[in-house]
Amino acid sequence: MPTNPQAYRPAAALLTLGDRFYDPVAAADFPETRLRFRNDRAASQVGLETLDDGEWTRAFGRFVPLPDTLPGPLALRYHGHQFRHYNPDLGDGRGFTFAQMRDGAGRLLDLGTKGSGTTPWSRAGDGRLTLKGGVREVLASEMLEALGVPTSRSLSLIETGEALVRGDEPSPTRSAVLVRMSHGHIRIGSFQRLAYLRDADGMAALVAYTLRELYGEEPGGEQAADAARLLDRVVGRTATLAASYMAAGFVHGVLNSDNINVTGESFDYGPWRFAQTWDPDFTAAYFDHQGLYAFGRQPEAIHWDAMQLAVSLRLLADSAPLIAALDTFADRYQAAVSAAILWRLGVRPRDADSDRALVQATEKALRTTGTGIDRFFHDAFGGGLPHRYGPEWDNVRTLLTAYDPRSDRTHPHWRGEPCAMSIDTVEAIWAAIDERDDWSPFAAKIDAIRAMGAALR
Repeated sequence: MPTNPQAYRPAAALLTLGDRFYDPVAAADFPETRLRFRNDRAASQVGLETLDDGEWTRAFGRFVPLPDTLPGPLALRYHGHQFRHYNPDLGDGRGFTFAQMRDGAGRLLDLGTKGSGTTPWSRAGDGRLTLKGGVREVLASEMLEALGVPTSRSLSLIETGEALVRGDEPSPTRSAVLVRMSHGHIRIGSFQRLAYLRDADGMAALVAYTLRELYGEEPGGEQAADAARLLDRVVGRTATLAASYMAAGFVHGVLNSDNINVTGESFDYGPWRFAQTWDPDFTAAYFDHQGLYAFGRQPEAIHWDAMQLAVSLRLLADSAPLIAALDTFADRYQAAVSAAILWRLGVRPRDADSDRALVQATEKALRTTGTGIDRFFHDAFGGGLPHRYGPEWDNVRTLLTAYDPRSDRTHPHWRGEPCAMSIDTVEAIWAAIDERDDWSPFAAKIDAIRAMGAALR
């Protein structure tokens, strides 16, 4: 059941940017709308958990406007680097933003879609989402939330009754529309588009909007200073994002600049995978032939994307303060990855040198022994390493003795097996849905993930 429900607080901040940032669009008229997943826990943060299933389906499958927010769906415009190649022909091609509201802390939240139909930016795409893709996105976002990764939330998944043809999975296949809830949908690519167009006024407006609405900071009135301040905030948030991916053993798969939210919140889960062992070369996307976005290269990739934001902000600011902000990424990442791994180990931080030594020893032992990531963190939570971990783990075991647990192991989760998300697990969940329309393994996995999240907290 939802806890600590909030009042519904609609907003329409996006409209203040003006129509050069988006295109009004209409949702597809789907043959049917069958509710498959509703996230009342997330909905309770913005006062939407009281919707009955009929109201929910009309709002998130037919996109009947919610009261007093955006009057209709808006497809956002952006550019981006895709595998380091600049593409000016991007934008929301199978999604849109259709509502905004504020949570109990006053933070702005967007409701956006995936699979809601074609837009002016669809190019040759059909604007649709496979049901399997929707199931995978729900699983990814739930798992990442439980593991402490800043992530968008999957709010709703509705099956839409169309048969889709895809080249990379058995076709025809079932269709769906997903609604995600996130702190904005402004991407690094949103700024790249304005730099490409040499639109200084638009850039200044987007900087001000992002500071005010997504960071809760009033712009100072000096455009160059605001641009440098925004980059500093984004560098901090994206360094934390990169660190949280590593601690979670997560590989996003497609860390293009149009897939990096300037709030540092992970989103848009396509060819994601969780690495089973600490293999820096492990990739998620079958088309990532050069390993550009491999597990161990994700901090580098995200830093590179932040550099593209800095390049874009040169439209407003001199290079020196932008370079100074970029140069803090490595130190911020190191601090964040230490904090993330210690959190997953269930121990309290000590000092920077000790924490770094423990993290480096842990990474080395995971890499050289091939021990499962989820198995290790499950067994070691609270700072105690079982005796079956051999001499390769002696350094980790010794270093852990100096740490105090931040939590005990009384939660029932710790008495069971690790809650992992291997590709085999995902495929088994999908097979039950595809072959028998059996959603019970999917529901059971969501319950197990949330139990793990509660135990980690």
